[in-house]
Formats: sequence, structure tokens, C-alpha cells
Amino acid sequence: MKRRERQNMIQFISKIRGTDETQFFQMTDEDIEHIYDQTYFHHETTE
Repeated sequence: MKRRERQNMIQFISKIRGTDETQFFQMTDEDIEHIYDQTYFHHETTE
């Protein structure tokens, strides 16, 4: 995953979930992608 893509995912997750971006700094790309997928799916199905 590219750095910009990771940064965009973290910003989206933080915005939707209302969390601090710093808690994602130590996570792997796979962790971020998994959380992003869950957050995106939930966001799309509730709107």
C-alpha cells in the first residue's frame, strides 16, 4: 500500500469513527485496510 493511500484510509476512519489518527500509527497496512473496509461498508449501508 502506498503512503498516500494509507494516509487517506486513516483520515477516513478517523473522520467517520471520531477517533484520533495517532492510534493507527503502530498498526500494519493489513490492520488499517481491514478497519477501513469495515468502516466503509458500515458507512455505505447506513446511509
